[in-house]
Amino acid sequence: MEAAPPDDALIEAGRKLFAGDCRFVTGAASLDGLPATGLAEIAFAGRSNVGKSSLINALTGRRTLARISRTPGRTQQINFFALGDALMLVDLPGYGYARAAKTQIKAWTALVDSFLRGRPMLRRVYLLIDARHGAKDSDIRVMAMLDQAAVVFQAVLTKADKTKPGTLEDVCRTLSAELARHPAAHPGIAVTSARGGAGIAELRAAVAALAAPRELG
Repeated sequence: MEAAPPDDALIEAGRKLFAGDCRFVTGAASLDGLPATGLAEIAFAGRSNVGKSSLINALTGRRTLARISRTPGRTQQINFFALGDALMLVDLPGYGYARAAKTQIKAWTALVDSFLRGRPMLRRVYLLIDARHGAKDSDIRVMAMLDQAAVVFQAVLTKADKTKPGTLEDVCRTLSAELARHPAAHPGIAVTSARGGAGIAELRAAVAALAAPRELG
């Protein structure tokens, strides 16, 4: 089931939030490198090459904020971006496939697992899933990990512009059934296209809703 559309006030709040200052803070390759900012955190997770960097760039309106690469597994650390003084956007390393040594992939996985379990400021994880393929086994394993960590997550379908309407409806239906099995899952599915802009304003509004009222101005 697709997420219900937000009202105009929240759409405007999201626009204002993402129109402000957004800057790269740090990249952490170990727990010792994780920043303690005190800001609420919103994390983006997904399979390698699912389009996390493209989506973050689309949300912020900046083409090069998060580096885009056609090589799966290019993001090898947890990257933090400050959205003004309101929120911290967190780009997690891709999972599922990476052109890297197995020991390195294992280290990334352990880092992400520790991050998800130990960040009290983490408000939500947006779990990105390729709309052309739907949820894979690796996505479902991450859902189970988020259930266990009691971290609320919402599914975000990416690259919706590359699917046919019937295919997209089938993927949404199947994904909704899977999400119903996960207690940590937010029931609504966000459908997006970083290239065409579909769903971007709505996702901005959803992120804005997670900020404290004083931060929405």
